[in-house]
Amino acid sequence: MADREQELADAQRRRWQRAYAARPGMYGEKPSGPAVHAAGLFRAAGAQNVLELGAGHGRDALFFAREGFTVQATDFSPVGLEQLRRAADRQGIAERITTAVHDVREPLRLPDARVDAVFAHMLLCMALSTEAIHNLVGEVRRVLRPGGTFVYTVRHTEDAHYGVGVAHGDDIYEHGGFAVHFFPRDLVDALAEGWMLDEVHAFEEGELPRRMWRVTQRLPR
Repeated sequence: MADREQELADAQRRRWQRAYAARPGMYGEKPSGPAVHAAGLFRAAGAQNVLELGAGHGRDALFFAREGFTVQATDFSPVGLEQLRRAADRQGIAERITTAVHDVREPLRLPDARVDAVFAHMLLCMALSTEAIHNLVGEVRRVLRPGGTFVYTVRHTEDAHYGVGVAHGDDIYEHGGFAVHFFPRDLVDALAEGWMLDEVHAFEEGELPRRMWRVTQRLPR
């Protein structure tokens, strides 16, 4: 990893640590809309276990567990994951969730073809280089079983914050202290090479609102 990329990654990790510490459960207890949608897809596909990348304080991981899935939740913030574990204990679903501190710039610490489904809400559009994003999707492909489903969401280049704030190159802009990699459509298509691309669904979220895509792709059986 280049020095500038590492510096940005370290700064963003510190920023998220502070955010979770200052505002425990900052996104609330209700699951995100994409997680609710993904749970239906995963259930219809017969999935039993879900890997969530970038789980944060766990609102979606907790939802998947309440829906009956076994969940492996990863994030690079120990503070967020500790909040997730405490919530799982309170809700009586701790036995359905495991957590691991992990930076997705590194290989996933999982064996090949062991995961039924992968979910990542707003993770791929963090301060990750295009190369790192491709590597991550390659890791998702490695750990998914044949026929497994990958659902992810990203902000895209029609978002109002695209081009605003501190430019870090590679379509990454920092606004309000948080850096976002805004996706052009050709990046979505490139990440789906060798997969079955089921859907690229446009939606809006939040107060700006953020303009996003929900992408669903599956591995061939």
